[in-house]
Amino acid sequence: MSLLSSIATVGGCTAVSRVVGFIRDILIARFLGASMMADAFFVALRFPNLFRSLFAEGTLNVAFVPLFSGELHAKGPRHALVFARSVFGFLFYVLLIFTVVMEILMPALMFLLAPGFEEIPGKLALTTHLSRITFPFLLCVSLVSLLSGVLNSVGRFWAAAFTPTILNLTMIAFLLLLTPLIQSPEAPAYALAWGVFAAGLIELAFLAWHLRRAGMTFNLIGPVQALCHMTNGVKLLLRRMAPGVLGSGVYQINLFLDTLFVSFVGAGAISWLNYANHLFQLPIGIIGVAIGTALLPVLSKHIKAGELDLANTQLNRGLELSVALSFSSMTGLALLAYPIIGILFERGAFTPEDTLNTSRALIVFSFGLPAYMMTKALSPFFYARGDTKTPVKIAVLGVALNAVLALTLMQFWGYVGIALATSLTVWVNAGQYAIRLMRRGDFSLDKTLRYRLPRILFACTLMGGTLFIAKSGLTTLFPGWQQDTSLHSVLLLGLLITGSLIIFFTTLILTGGIPIAQIKQLIHRRHLS
Repeated sequence: MSLLSSIATVGGCTAVSRVVGFIRDILIARFLGASMMADAFFVALRFPNLFRSLFAEGTLNVAFVPLFSGELHAKGPRHALVFARSVFGFLFYVLLIFTVVMEILMPALMFLLAPGFEEIPGKLALTTHLSRITFPFLLCVSLVSLLSGVLNSVGRFWAAAFTPTILNLTMIAFLLLLTPLIQSPEAPAYALAWGVFAAGLIELAFLAWHLRRAGMTFNLIGPVQALCHMTNGVKLLLRRMAPGVLGSGVYQINLFLDTLFVSFVGAGAISWLNYANHLFQLPIGIIGVAIGTALLPVLSKHIKAGELDLANTQLNRGLELSVALSFSSMTGLALLAYPIIGILFERGAFTPEDTLNTSRALIVFSFGLPAYMMTKALSPFFYARGDTKTPVKIAVLGVALNAVLALTLMQFWGYVGIALATSLTVWVNAGQYAIRLMRRGDFSLDKTLRYRLPRILFACTLMGGTLFIAKSGLTTLFPGWQQDTSLHSVLLLGLLITGSLIIFFTTLILTGGIPIAQIKQLIHRRHLS
């Protein structure tokens, strides 16, 4: 499978997940709004995710995939599966012990994570109860990440990319079906928490079934063999992971500090940032994750073969897609933040004030979108080379900068200042990735990207100007449409988004920013060049 078709597969599945995620967030906003209950649930959901990259995507996956791919191509599927089974067993027992310890310490941990919640009666206790339900999700999702790495290494991308959809669908089902059965004022929050717990089990079973279909089945080994008699492959993986664990640990400190700061801002602040962040993550999840996931095995293959020119070409194409789609997404989110939030969420417990505050956060978050996308395209090169130390150095700088900026800016702009600190920090991080790659001679802008980049930026500018004029015209003709949840307003918003995309891609084609031949390659899933 070529890089482009891999990106299309992962991106397509992720797009489905994000659409379902939109529906999930709309229902959460309707049932929970931006209340104390919503703040408690979002922290409970965030807590296992604080460790998710530590044990899964951020460290394990990027270290595991190159090693597993090497075993697969050098020694064959049998040896590769032995290695995967050893890693699976080690990860299972370590995380099981970790989960039990965290469940016992949960009350103290919640006080450390969100001390500001103690000022509101019952809020900290509710957060603790919900976190105890959601935390085992970490165990399941980390194992899911490992199984995803196995499937991705053998060119089967869609099943792993579909797992986030399972999470969203399960949360929706539990919210709608379990809420009426729970006799508690906080029933929607408890239903969602149990939905997260169940989703982890379903995702794990789903990928295990797909592994069996691919002929890649392996059983769980015993705890003594897994923990006391580790194979050389597991030891090598742990050595590769060590810098990444440190880097992810630094990143988790960053998230921890953000949550701690926001807990003092006031009721609803965590919810406003969370709703805005979910919308902001939409293009990152669809485009950025797809590009990063597809690039890692491709770059690993070229680098191991000594084909550095081909690796640089593929990185340029991935960066090109990141720039084109991220700048257009940034423009659309910044200009349409208020109507998007109002039309999607302003119903039930979600008030007009919540719409205004959430849209402010979304506008500020959107300015960091291109940097996030570029980081997703650039970072796989380091891991493909087996370099996990450089991302750690960048992460340390980022967490220090973000903490200083967040603590300073929140004094002036509250929760919006925290969002601004995040956006500024990610631009510094993206710059660090690019500069370090260029200094080492691993990356340079090729002739194609230098030609297309100004045309991409021109298309974004034209799209933004047209969108601003069209939005102003609709507001004059239909006052109040941006807060109306009727089908009429939904259609108007859809018209603006569709028209913007048409203008953007038409301009790209006419100016040569995206040649017709490359569009045909995307449609027919041929090799990306």
